[in-house]
Amino acid sequence: MWSVVSTGEVPAGERFDWYSDIVAREVMPAALSSERPTEFQGEAAVLDLGEIRASRFSLSPLRSRRTAAMIRRGDPEQYQLALLRKGSTSLSQHRSECTIGAGDLMLWDTSRPSDNQMPAAGGQVQATILLLPRNIMPLRTQRLDQILARRIPGNQGMAAILAAFMTSFEGHGAECTPQQLRHLGRIAVDLATACLAQHLSAEDQLPAEVRTQALVQRIHAFIEHNLSDPGLNPSAVAAHHNISVRTLHQLFHDQEESVQALIRQRRLERCRADLANPRLRAHRLSAIAARWGFSGPVVFSRTFREVYGISPTDFRALSVKDSRTQRSV
Repeated sequence: MWSVVSTGEVPAGERFDWYSDIVAREVMPAALSSERPTEFQGEAAVLDLGEIRASRFSLSPLRSRRTAAMIRRGDPEQYQLALLRKGSTSLSQHRSECTIGAGDLMLWDTSRPSDNQMPAAGGQVQATILLLPRNIMPLRTQRLDQILARRIPGNQGMAAILAAFMTSFEGHGAECTPQQLRHLGRIAVDLATACLAQHLSAEDQLPAEVRTQALVQRIHAFIEHNLSDPGLNPSAVAAHHNISVRTLHQLFHDQEESVQALIRQRRLERCRADLANPRLRAHRLSAIAARWGFSGPVVFSRTFREVYGISPTDFRALSVKDSRTQRSV
């Protein structure tokens, strides 16, 4: 579950100082400054993922400087990998400097001096950050130094998969058990490592298990983005990733579902959501089935009943009834 702190419960005139104290005590010593401290608003939350943590921030623009003296006073010895979801920010560290916008990622090292500025003109800033202990990263420090304070576009390659994975924490992290959160933490480390390695063109240096996990996540993302294609099947998935069907099945041997079962289940879940959507009541069952890659309404209806124990028509009718009941309460 997310552990949340917010300035909303603090008197307006004390909010910036209170937030600065929280950062210094709970995160790391840093000098924060704001052009409009009396108008400052901020919220921070942390999710424990076992060896690592994920944090999310929503705050008014500010400047955060971390000097050598502050590092000596307190250092979590982490790499922090941020996905900016709203606003813009600039970072300088280790002779590098970058400015990123929504959808971009960037990396910094808490053991090095840094200067992070969020322009006041950019409005509220929102970010999700992976807090990665230095000793669990398989890439060498000298290599990671090359990518500090550099913009990583979050719309391509492994960065896009990592960004989608980090975004998923927002809606579903609170629903997971501690064991599931630890598993997500291990996946996060592998995806972050693969993303950074790809940006460094150093993928061949990754441990085999990291490359395997990264490939599995790429396959999941490919399936998710191609559910509407009726030709999506294990052969198509394997061909797109330049592996054999046998290798594909071996990759999913330890997964909860086979590749074919995963494709079917995700299609059914998308159809189920459409059937429960009041805005799509005029859409015929055959159109919804085709939208998510089913070969025909008969196959869809049979498969839906096998999995959910109810026909699509009856499920839609119950969903309509439930929505009307909720509106009348």
